[in-house]
Amino acid sequence: MAEIVAVVSLKADDVGGGTPIFIAGSKEELEQTSFLLEKILDASAHDLKNGTIILVNRR
Repeated sequence: MAEIVAVVSLKADDVGGGTPIFIAGSKEELEQTSFLLEKILDASAHDLKNGTIILVNRR
């Protein structure tokens, strides 16, 4: 079972829910933030190709 542990997005209006959400100001910031969170949370980053990246922890 996988669990979404964070969401990083360029569009604040497109995301919501109970997981931590990080809003990036540029594509570069989106990628940098996702990369750092991936390492910190020991998670896998998955690009949804719509300006949003989810970080997933597999159990």
